[in-house]
Amino acid sequence: MPDKPAYQRVLLKLSGEALAGSSGYGISLDVLKQYAAEIKSVVDLGVQVGVVVGGGNIFRGISKAAKEMDRVSADYMGMLATVINGMAMQNALENIGQYTRVQTAFPMEQVAEPFIRRRAIRHLEKGRIVIFAAGTGNPYFTTDTAAVLRAIEIEAEVILKGTRVDGVYSADPEKHPDAKFFPELNYMQVVSKGLRIMDPTAITLSMDNKLPIVIFNMSQPGNLKKVVLGEPIGTKVRG
Repeated sequence: MPDKPAYQRVLLKLSGEALAGSSGYGISLDVLKQYAAEIKSVVDLGVQVGVVVGGGNIFRGISKAAKEMDRVSADYMGMLATVINGMAMQNALENIGQYTRVQTAFPMEQVAEPFIRRRAIRHLEKGRIVIFAAGTGNPYFTTDTAAVLRAIEIEAEVILKGTRVDGVYSADPEKHPDAKFFPELNYMQVVSKGLRIMDPTAITLSMDNKLPIVIFNMSQPGNLKKVVLGEPIGTKVRG
């Protein structure tokens, strides 16, 4: 295993559903503790870490629960859900001695800082983990797009997307055991093959800014550290 990290500043994207664990909804303390330990192992290497967490475990703007709601209102509810997840992640990290800041896309001064690019970068330089919540602050944009946007703004070298599978497959490997695994893809292949690793807006934004993405299994202990050290874990998407 290499002893020096391949990246100095990363943006970790976690889905809200992953925080729910086996229950499928809400927040699993066991998952929170595991993710916090994984992030700490990377920070201990001297890597600067930003985090974006989705809100699908609590509320999703395009879910069945939102079917009778106005889309804009439902999306704002989803953004608020990401703030709840961000605060939960902050507490899990601080319980193991990590300094963190939560920054939100719209003002919520009682619970978090507003997102200010220069301040976020300064926190990272001081070794603090910055958790970006409330998406982009705009309806119709997913947390995938928010993750790419924040990664570009803080000048991260890569987006690390933690999932429940080992990387990108031609079909859902949980439903199709014969699905083909892709160790590496370019952005256009993701679009042309219809691979739903991120929404098209996020992929296009990554492509325009030459921002690589690594999709890997976050639930496997040690995987995040292996990815940061440059080991061939998961699927790498780049130009």
